[in-house]
Amino acid sequence: MKFYLITFSVFISMIIHAQTPYPKNYFNSPLKIPIILSGTFGELRSNHFHSGIDIKTLNKEGLPIYAPADGYVSRIRVAQYGYGKALYINHPNGYTTVYGHLQRFAPPIEEHVKKTQYKKETYSINNLFPKPEEFPIKKGQIIGYTGDTGSSGGPHLHYEIRDSNTEKIINPLFFGLDVSDSIKPSIQKLMVYPLSEDARVNDFANQTILDLKEVKDGEYITNRITACGTIGFGIGVFDRLNGASNKNGIYSLEMKVNGSRVYYHDVETFSFAESKFINLLIDYPYYKQFKNKIQKTHKVAANKLSIYKDLVNQGTIAIEENANYTIEIISSDFNQNTTRIKVPVKGVKSNLIFKKLDTTNYKIKASEFNQFQLQNVSVAFPKNTFYEDCFLDFKLENGVVKVHDPILPLDKRYTLTFGISHLSDPQKQQVYIANVDNPKYPRYVSTKKKLDKIYTSTKSLGSYTLNFDTQAPTIELLNFYNGQWISKNNTLKVRIKDKETGIRDYRATIDNQWVLMEYNHKKGILTYDFNDKKLVGSKHIFKIVVSDNVGNTKMLNATFFRK
Repeated sequence: MKFYLITFSVFISMIIHAQTPYPKNYFNSPLKIPIILSGTFGELRSNHFHSGIDIKTLNKEGLPIYAPADGYVSRIRVAQYGYGKALYINHPNGYTTVYGHLQRFAPPIEEHVKKTQYKKETYSINNLFPKPEEFPIKKGQIIGYTGDTGSSGGPHLHYEIRDSNTEKIINPLFFGLDVSDSIKPSIQKLMVYPLSEDARVNDFANQTILDLKEVKDGEYITNRITACGTIGFGIGVFDRLNGASNKNGIYSLEMKVNGSRVYYHDVETFSFAESKFINLLIDYPYYKQFKNKIQKTHKVAANKLSIYKDLVNQGTIAIEENANYTIEIISSDFNQNTTRIKVPVKGVKSNLIFKKLDTTNYKIKASEFNQFQLQNVSVAFPKNTFYEDCFLDFKLENGVVKVHDPILPLDKRYTLTFGISHLSDPQKQQVYIANVDNPKYPRYVSTKKKLDKIYTSTKSLGSYTLNFDTQAPTIELLNFYNGQWISKNNTLKVRIKDKETGIRDYRATIDNQWVLMEYNHKKGILTYDFNDKKLVGSKHIFKIVVSDNVGNTKMLNATFFRK
């Protein structure tokens, strides 16, 4: 019975999406296991949409990845964060497939990468662009192995399909991947927003969470609300797929007013450049305060996302006195499992007078360059850093500068500068800028120094101060000790850690020759593979130097013996 349920679910999805121009049978699956997703395309991430799908790998690393079609390796990247070890394959049909968080590449590619790493004496390889004839790929060929490198939260394969010419990312499920999903999206919250100055909901001028009553599976209704002026809605929603408990993103969101569509968006495709506008799709202040993402069903003027269709008045609803409305909000996953909410609305005039007043002295004009200073602290905002004009809460108390509450999304980075002429030379060496939104846990932010100034460039509003890092990193030998014979070891491992500003860089040598040590920043472990090069003799000197982000340095020497 389960087999027929899965097949029918996928069959329905194929019928619904049959009109799309993407080839359904060109690409095979990159893994030879059932495809279960831990992350869906376009789901809401921090400051961006998820640009691929995350395929579960049985909670382990090292599964072979098979080329889904003929092509050639067009790009290779190795990074400490982000996609980690990533591979890009161009295909003759005009698409590029991308594979992220790999444990390692297939042997010929791995050899090429390591050769480059040793030549440049660095783990991170920003980009390699092999010629098409260097690594031709045949359908079904092993191209790498799944892993957990980069900013991965556990073993999985991040898989993308892009248009090779435009670099726009496309939902891989359009290309015929068999993913079983018969589960309707789950509603967490429904929010209603008074948008105009004269707008009220149930005689209140503030946004309100509406209680939901389940009528039957996948269908909800709220109590009737009264409203006037222009209002909008937002919904907290996630989706689950068969065989997994992960809270994934939905595919589409629609709103109808009295049966007519006034809002629709889906995550069929988007560009990397527009992904930042996710912060205008969601209720950003609510997210920053409560860590819960509400997707708005109305579009603000500065939002340049291309995912919208059929907008009427940008999805806002002008409520007329004595008129009755039925608002229907429909959440759907890729297989068109849907959840619906109906909201009855009655237009009722309100006599409540409410006007929000800003009282700070720092007025932001979004289209202009804005700069303010308090004592030894200054902030500089390039034009169009903010999406709209606003008042900035800017103050300096007890060495802590508050650059507003961190509840406004920014389009660009701004510069926060502290004067440090009053510090001693040793203090200038160890000083850094820390975010202290949570005073108990100061957080290092990327800090640069110039003469008697220290500054950072950031897209985060909030509270900042000067801190001092006086402690060097620590180094611990893990799988050997000084003076040990380790002929049976395949690897050499050390743990490095820095309590305050974090690890900036490290350099390891054996017998004064640079060696590649892969850094698992989640565990703080550096690993050297003895297969990388043949050592001469039996006695060897291992040396490692580790620096933190203010320049505190720790060095360790150890002797080992190996046949």
